[in-house]
Amino acid sequence: MKPLKEAPPGDRAPAANEVANTDTGAEAGEGTVADAGHWTPALSRSVMLRHDRVRGTDLLLMPERVVVLRGSAGAVLRLCDGRREVGAIVEELAERFPGASVATEVPEFLGRMREEGWIR
Repeated sequence: MKPLKEAPPGDRAPAANEVANTDTGAEAGEGTVADAGHWTPALSRSVMLRHDRVRGTDLLLMPERVVVLRGSAGAVLRLCDGRREVGAIVEELAERFPGASVATEVPEFLGRMREEGWIR
């Protein structure tokens, strides 16, 4: 899952059809959160989640930075309210998106977002 693309500071946000690149050099599975069952993720204080109606996509807004979210990344991050544990987020998404492999992809995605400092 490559759900986002970052716009350089002072640059425009990329169009919704531009290719996302989030390779961090980590091997598959390295982004898995070890304490995922007891972690209650929330957006970092300087990060806001907004929907861009023009592009029809969700954005993470930060000081001097915009991240365009792809696919279901916005739906995942909307559940990161600091009250739900990762397990509860995975359960809710499994109900919303039957057949999707949320049990492994969501904790990995949240781990990458935590490494970037976008969630805590």
